Amino acid sequence: MISPKKFVKELKKNNIKFYTGVPDSLFAELCNVFETKEDANHILSSNEGSSVGMAIGYNLATNKMPLVYLQNSGLGNAINPIVSLAHKKVFNVPIFFLIGWRGEVKNKKQIKDEPQHLSQGKITIDILRLLNIKYKILDSNSNYRNIINYLYKFAKKNNSMVALLIRKNTFSNKKVNTKIEKTKKLISREEAIKLIVKHIPKKIPKVSTTGMISRELYELNKKYGSTDNTLMCVGGMGHAVSIATTISKFKKRKKIICLDGDGAVLMHSGILSVSAKYKNLIHILLNNGVHDSVGGQKTPSEKIRFFKLAKEMGYSHSYKAINPAQIIAKLKSSLKKKGSVFIEIICKKGHRDNLLRPKENPSFYKKKFKNFLKKNIY
Repeated sequence: MISPKKFVKELKKNNIKFYTGVPDSLFAELCNVFETKEDANHILSSNEGSSVGMAIGYNLATNKMPLVYLQNSGLGNAINPIVSLAHKKVFNVPIFFLIGWRGEVKNKKQIKDEPQHLSQGKITIDILRLLNIKYKILDSNSNYRNIINYLYKFAKKNNSMVALLIRKNTFSNKKVNTKIEKTKKLISREEAIKLIVKHIPKKIPKVSTTGMISRELYELNKKYGSTDNTLMCVGGMGHAVSIATTISKFKKRKKIICLDGDGAVLMHSGILSVSAKYKNLIHILLNNGVHDSVGGQKTPSEKIRFFKLAKEMGYSHSYKAINPAQIIAKLKSSLKKKGSVFIEIICKKGHRDNLLRPKENPSFYKKKFKNFLKKNIY
């Protein structure tokens, strides 16, 4: 496997010294190397499109080539600024992309992966070809020094964008610490979700964001609640509240719960100005300050008070909760409130290693959720 530190050293030899992006589990340790205090030339972005914008800014300021890292699922966020800003017919900016290839295809066979990655995995190379981005595929046996040098020279000569597709198990990842933080000041996210499941009536539908939140909710629903009343958004990071918002609009007679994460809210935070308008929406943000499902890297939200942001965005009621008593009190009062509610719950970092994944295909749970809505909301 390739050493992340040696890989970054090779990037620097090729004068690639600025990095921005959204973390991916396929190169979690590499993301941590980018983020070290010793290297100030790094910006952790809120979404992949913003990363492209920052890469353009770096090139304009320094005339040097930036690196943008992302999971291939984030290509959708990046396509607009790639085509309408960085493209050779617009600003013509060279960018070195590092892309984690979830749902990868090898020897015409797709590697087993989660359902949300399969379609994207199949079309990733087609997207790069359509965008006319020169690419190479990197695995643990690749001569990464030659590949980096080749792509850098190609991008420099043609003033173009290039990409390095990263296969699974390419980088040597030392065990990333994702264990639950040891502090008595806060409860774990899983404990907070348990309180939500126990104190929110089963007749109220829930929409949950991608990552560990949906996995923890899945286990707790099976133990204390029901999986029928929950739509788990296993992909599309940042869009769970958009789905919950429109359900709220067309199912006005009942409360709708959205369980969200700090990284997800940051990715598409503009939607808060819309979701705030729907009086039956209860938007719960489980904020532990990290990207938990891809290696525990910090989200760029350390000084953001989301409950105050939500109030400014138009939510009728906005609260912060940091202990079980406060969480229970805010949950109970939110069920009686007229107007949209936002609850920010501050949680510990980390998660259990043995969390289950949903057993069935997402369409199975979607069907059950639609039937639930039909029967329980009029």
